[in-house]
Amino acid sequence: MNRLDFEIIKNVIKNNSRVLDVGCETGELLKFLNKEKKIDGRGLEISQKNVNICVKHGLSVVQGDADKDLVSYPPKSFDFVILSQTLQATHSPENVLNELVRISKHAIVSFPNFGSWLVRLKLLIKGVMPKSDSLPHTWYTTPNIHLCTIKDFKKLCNKNSINIKESFYLNKNGKKINNPLKKKFNNFFSTSGLFVLKK
Repeated sequence: MNRLDFEIIKNVIKNNSRVLDVGCETGELLKFLNKEKKIDGRGLEISQKNVNICVKHGLSVVQGDADKDLVSYPPKSFDFVILSQTLQATHSPENVLNELVRISKHAIVSFPNFGSWLVRLKLLIKGVMPKSDSLPHTWYTTPNIHLCTIKDFKKLCNKNSINIKESFYLNKNGKKINNPLKKKFNNFFSTSGLFVLKK
């Protein structure tokens, strides 16, 4: 089943683009984009089990680690590189971000927003690390090692001279926030963010 952010990604990507999905898991997004946009799609996935599933479905996916293997791609190898809900699980988010914009014309990055009012409220009331649809793990089993907020992410992009070309803010149901007030205070109201980046 496709996540709701797949539609946003589909609308950003142009037909017949060269696309790399980093952390593609079982290839659902690649399959979706192949069908909807006729992309020339590739995937990079750390789990060999997931790579095998992708290959079984005819997808061009290799086993690799975003923290180590993006450096092997030449500059501007792809029209779009996607890192969907994975940045917070990397060991060096800043390096990964810089590699994404180096190897692509545009990078699409999404992540759960730890600054959301829902996260803040749960932390305030319960006093323990919050769990939600976008952050479903307990603190001791989570693959997320660098949780951040939308505000943190924008500061990191600015520090590295990475231009944010488009921003999408999503609510707890994964739908775009269109209310102007909520968009203005996106770090508070959004449970996740999706950004189109260019160096």
